Amino acid sequence: MPKGNSLPANPLFSVIVPCCDVAQYVRACLESVKRQTFADWECIAVVETSKDDTERIVREFAAGDGRCRVFAEPRSGSPAMPRNTGLDHANGEYVVFLDGDDMLADDALSCIAGRIRERPGADIYPCAFNDWREGTGVVRTVDNWPPSAPAEMSGLESVAWLYGHVHTPFFGAQFTVYRRAFLDDRSLRFVPGLVHEDLEFTPRVYCMARRVAPLHEPFYLYRMRDDSIMGALRAKGPKLEHYARVFRSLFAFHAAVAKEPGFDPAVSRLLGRSWIAQLRSLWFGAASVAAVPRQRRLETMRQIFDGGFGDFRALLSSASLSRRVAGWCIVLFVCVPILRGAVELFLSRIYGKIAWWRHGR
Repeated sequence: MPKGNSLPANPLFSVIVPCCDVAQYVRACLESVKRQTFADWECIAVVETSKDDTERIVREFAAGDGRCRVFAEPRSGSPAMPRNTGLDHANGEYVVFLDGDDMLADDALSCIAGRIRERPGADIYPCAFNDWREGTGVVRTVDNWPPSAPAEMSGLESVAWLYGHVHTPFFGAQFTVYRRAFLDDRSLRFVPGLVHEDLEFTPRVYCMARRVAPLHEPFYLYRMRDDSIMGALRAKGPKLEHYARVFRSLFAFHAAVAKEPGFDPAVSRLLGRSWIAQLRSLWFGAASVAAVPRQRRLETMRQIFDGGFGDFRALLSSASLSRRVAGWCIVLFVCVPILRGAVELFLSRIYGKIAWWRHGR
């Protein structure tokens, strides 16, 4: 264990904190790290150019504490780049991501260390978290992995279980503990500038993991606030160009990993069930059809397929019949102008009722 405020050469945990425009919250965030009852950690705060006093507060807080390091970067629009910077400088055996407006429970690292000792060597330890709605004060506990989940799984087994039991998992890199060597060995990093970076990052990480061991305790307090990046996006409606980048990357990743020996085709079917349902909902759901002109939805969908439809076809080949129908309708919408109105009507008003009747299968 380190003594005082000196940095251990190889701490058990690297806590990576991306910060931008969070002056109101970042002191409490960093205090939650320093209050940890478990001392074997380092904290890497990566501050992007802010419009408030975020950097000053972070530097003042870290001053004189050898366990804390601060890096400054230009504003990028998402936590992806500062997380990557933190990973590049991390020394810990395990990585914990903590957003600058959130907090850790006081005994979070101690409890996680104990769970790791009980089941050592996993690449990923997913955790539950407390979802705190700032406006109402309501706190709810969210766990993608209920007690019925296996105690340990391979990465592909975890993907099959997760997508088989949770139709739309609540992905967040903050709610997961990663073995750093696994991320480094597989060159797993976030896509810079991508707003929905967790939605793109997490499926790739799970598919490539050797072992996944879910933890069910809520160690993390996730602050839901209207003026955050995600809060602002929710208020303005779906920003389809961000989702287009996510799905383009995921389809390419799936097409590559599905060719590897030992890949289970059932995983493709479950990924197709979830991803195609999300595509239909985002581009043809009632909210998008009402708020986003057809031409704009067409342009952003073309961004997904500007390299062709080969990666998408690889996903459709293992999908269920109903998802294949939706997928080929999406292809027609992009490729056949005369059918766009009919496809939009079918996907927005008819298909959903059929899918609901068939229980989404």
